[in-house]
Amino acid sequence: MREAHSIERAVGMGYYASETDGTGGSLRASPADFRVREIERFDTRPLDADPDAYPHLVCRVTLRGWDTNDFARELSNRLGMSRERVDWAGTKDKRAISTQLVSVRGPDLDPGDVPPVANAEIEPVGRAGRGLRFGDLAGNAFEVAVNEPRSPENAAAITDELRAFGGSGTDPEHEGGPESETSQGNGDEGYATIGVPNYFGQQRFGSRRPVTHTVGLAIARGNWEEAVMSYVGNPHEAEPAATQEARRFVSETRDWTAAIGEFPGGLRYERALCERLAERERKREGKAGTNAGTAGPEDFRAALDVLPRNLQRLFVNAAQSSLFNRVVTERLERGLPFDRVVPGDVVCFADRDAPDDLPLPDVGRTQRVSEDRVGIVDRHCARGQAFVTAPLIGTETELSDGEPGAIEREVLAEAGLSTADFDLPEPYYSSGTRRAICLRTDVTVGEDPLRFRFRLPKGSYATTLLREYLKAPPEHLG
Repeated sequence: MREAHSIERAVGMGYYASETDGTGGSLRASPADFRVREIERFDTRPLDADPDAYPHLVCRVTLRGWDTNDFARELSNRLGMSRERVDWAGTKDKRAISTQLVSVRGPDLDPGDVPPVANAEIEPVGRAGRGLRFGDLAGNAFEVAVNEPRSPENAAAITDELRAFGGSGTDPEHEGGPESETSQGNGDEGYATIGVPNYFGQQRFGSRRPVTHTVGLAIARGNWEEAVMSYVGNPHEAEPAATQEARRFVSETRDWTAAIGEFPGGLRYERALCERLAERERKREGKAGTNAGTAGPEDFRAALDVLPRNLQRLFVNAAQSSLFNRVVTERLERGLPFDRVVPGDVVCFADRDAPDDLPLPDVGRTQRVSEDRVGIVDRHCARGQAFVTAPLIGTETELSDGEPGAIEREVLAEAGLSTADFDLPEPYYSSGTRRAICLRTDVTVGEDPLRFRFRLPKGSYATTLLREYLKAPPEHLG
């Protein structure tokens, strides 16, 4: 098997599914090179529906150079309302041209009242009884151009290998090309159904300094000091020299007050953590019989409370993701299939409400595969009606049986964790879930220039597919 880059291995992404040398190149040279459009799954009423019954105005927005969070803040400012009244289903990166739905809570808000925002096209499309929530989409459609590939001709061989990995052609009912606008070939583009390991992409952990999972793993182990130090210390070579020096300083001295001035102003979360620890130590200095500079577990626990709750949740989510990646890597190492089951596997079935041309796993409908049902379940997998899964570990996780279960238990043991360790205080608690291990999709590839069109279910990463083709360092994938 072909080994992944070292920064990918650090987050559990051990290998590629394809052996052919990559095309090279980089992504996102300009926003126009990376286009993403939500595949919508959210019901709306007409724009003239009763605003008292349907108080949320739903708009389709096309953003150029806007992160969704920043756009929502700008839109709410122009409307003179709280940012909390703007919702969306999936956050998009600013280094792209992205099209998605946003909803604005305002029964008095008329479609004509929506203000213009630079580099954004805003089209009111309807009203809804509730705002959008994360996950209120089926997936995303991508059109991606690669900048300066060294060997674009390698894409064809990589596609052949990924067709075999994903089991393409094993089901006679799966014929013909994709039917969506983003996956029909033109000119030199060739269509194929491929599969790749459904890794959590590098951006889940930090593309240049992957530490969110190490913070989360420390939290799950109950080591709050290690969690804080993983975040504020732990310098990485990809960071600016001043930032590396600040991280070394705080790691060596634990002088929280002095560290505030060491960190560049842009690292506001690191500065906030140091400020909280310095504040608690100043209070300790005034108590008889205690020494300054001796922050304890409760101080480190309290320090993390200064961070946004969504970032706190992300730490544990990233820890779960890294464990999932390691399970996937171990399955690759052992040569177990991804498009078929082995005894002991847990599969989930397809979402009955998913679009016809985008099968979605429904992790709420699972089944443990006994030896006598392998053949039946394999046929469901070949037709896109069932998906082999691995766990995102939480308190209610039931591990697989057989060799898949052995892999899951070994990964947990190596991490020094058990399912009970995720019984954490809010916002860190997680009951866990499962996730498909094979990302199978239709893709069209053009070589002159090198470009890709494909659709992915929600929760999967475009870079997980594209890394197989480029085999470039993660920082080139954006």
